[in-house]
Amino acid sequence: MTRQLREEILAIISHSSAQTQQLAMQLGKLVRGGELLLLDGQLGTGKTTFTQGLAKGMGIAEVVSSPTFTLLKEYAGARRPLSDGVERQSGRVSRTQQVGSPALYHFDLYRLDVPEEIIELGFEDYFYGSGVCVVEWADKAGALWPDERLYIRMNVVNETERGIVFIATGVRYCELLQQFQKKSYATASS
Repeated sequence: MTRQLREEILAIISHSSAQTQQLAMQLGKLVRGGELLLLDGQLGTGKTTFTQGLAKGMGIAEVVSSPTFTLLKEYAGARRPLSDGVERQSGRVSRTQQVGSPALYHFDLYRLDVPEEIIELGFEDYFYGSGVCVVEWADKAGALWPDERLYIRMNVVNETERGIVFIATGVRYCELLQQFQKKSYATASS
């Protein structure tokens, strides 16, 4: 008997590249490590723009650019607060505890000819590690991905607008998508 995985879908229209980055920043604030985010869409749909926003949300200050010619770029995790704001205990104010955020592994499979190259290059180890993996052109290796993941399909609506469809598969990713949806709508309405 095949196990049925939980799946949730969220569709959003982004009206600008700045809004795409803002949405991705909200997601970046929620990831904790071990996530696999698969980005798909034609050239110019905003995959790298999305990844830049995700990195900002994770607290990564480095400039994020597409790893088209290197296939992988690694960004060290940043220090970020364990909780938002200031904690108050027994009438005293204490600094919020700092923790390290996970590393970001940014893959671009555009130049990949054979999906099995991912395994030959040792990339598979990253996908099951403690960092956050973002894979552009994920459709080039569709059969190799684990069942549980967050798939993000991007398409051009018009010159400035992008359709972004999030498909979460598995309990962990469905919960992440629900948190993201709440945070995104709270940010959009404030």
